[in-house]
Amino acid sequence: MAVSILFIPSLLCSLFYWEFKMSGAFLSTMLCSFTTGLLLYVLSRRENTPLYHRETLALVGTGWLMTAFYGALPYLFSGELGLDSAYFESMSGFTTTGATVLTDIEALPKSLLFWRSFTNWLGGLGIILLLIIILPFLGAGGKLLYRSEMPGLDKESIRPKIKDSAIILLKLYLTLTFLLTALLWAAGMNGFDALCHTFSTLSTSGFSTKQDSIAAFSSPLIEAILIIFMVTCSTSFSLLYCVSTGDFKTLIKNSEFRFYIFLLMFFFILIGIDLHRAGFSRPFSFSLFQTASIMTTTGFVTTDIDSFPVFSQCISHAVMLVGGCSGSASGGLKVIRVLILFKLMYKHLEHAFRPKDIQVLRVGDLVITTEQQKSLLSFFVIYAFSTAVGVLYLSFLDIPIYNGFSATFSCINNIGVAFGVKSFATIPMSGKWLLSLLMAMGRLELYAICVLFIPSFWKRY
Repeated sequence: MAVSILFIPSLLCSLFYWEFKMSGAFLSTMLCSFTTGLLLYVLSRRENTPLYHRETLALVGTGWLMTAFYGALPYLFSGELGLDSAYFESMSGFTTTGATVLTDIEALPKSLLFWRSFTNWLGGLGIILLLIIILPFLGAGGKLLYRSEMPGLDKESIRPKIKDSAIILLKLYLTLTFLLTALLWAAGMNGFDALCHTFSTLSTSGFSTKQDSIAAFSSPLIEAILIIFMVTCSTSFSLLYCVSTGDFKTLIKNSEFRFYIFLLMFFFILIGIDLHRAGFSRPFSFSLFQTASIMTTTGFVTTDIDSFPVFSQCISHAVMLVGGCSGSASGGLKVIRVLILFKLMYKHLEHAFRPKDIQVLRVGDLVITTEQQKSLLSFFVIYAFSTAVGVLYLSFLDIPIYNGFSATFSCINNIGVAFGVKSFATIPMSGKWLLSLLMAMGRLELYAICVLFIPSFWKRY
């Protein structure tokens, strides 16, 4: 039932712009979601089942899949998209991926564009985080739900109750929303474009109201503002909270953040040099924006990335792989995992010629246990297997291997942009469903979706 409330801003937007057909679409969607929610509530209100790990994972996984379905209804009821494309667009929005099947974005009703960007904003901190505020009866299960949705937020300085943590983060999120909207408006965007691009930037999503994305504005000032906020919002929100309280020391000492900035600058220089060698007019400007956009998994573009040299495209895929920091809205493997992997490789190489030494793996002041190392390696195996399945299936649909790899990489890492794929509208129907599933897997750290397909997971103990 709570999902139906999320459509109210878009309904008001449709009335403001006199888009009455869209008003009907949003009202129909609200009615469907409210009726379904009410029915499920009536059927389950006598149940008093506590939330354990299994129920929590199932609720997170199925919750995202169902929310994306309701989010697809405005596209469907308006007649703009079919079911497969509508679900893909909705899942892309809620998972903050930013991949799109739309081929003429600017021809769409403004209220539908607003809803499209608003799904980004909602997905940024997660639907589950919002539900925790209004569902305090979840108790200990709520904590499990919270950790499944935003891993890493109990670190650093956010340590109060779940409800208090959620309120702190929402206040920070709203503050950044108002600030970025004002800055983009002052930089030359109209109010509608400024708000929609704010939604996409804070959630590191990348949906734009323009077919040519940020390139349509031809404004270095807008690009500079977006770079700052893309990098900011791909940093752990717990670290941003520290900064908001004046604690810059915690940010500077954080190993993940330092490694993140190092990788960002390293990739920026590599791509910039390659673009300069290839004769681009603004090589380092394009490199800085696109490196920040891809590494933060936002996916905005200021130029045709398919025109990048092969080396820059290869480096860009490495950037996609890394992603942003843990505890942020960004996708990818997350910087902390990559950092641990590098340290783990170094540790084993060192152990090869110093077998008697006791090797302790540390990241900052934290000791990474053997169990955590095994968990990390299992995550990489699942990630690699899921990526391989996606690439193989798209190749089965006669999509060129490079395009299929880039599309799969883009979706499972929640990037949105893909080399060789101008629009995901060209992907066959079954391919869109698979990529939608990969987007959900990437957003929920793989496990919450994978376990839904394991028969033993559903057995009663």
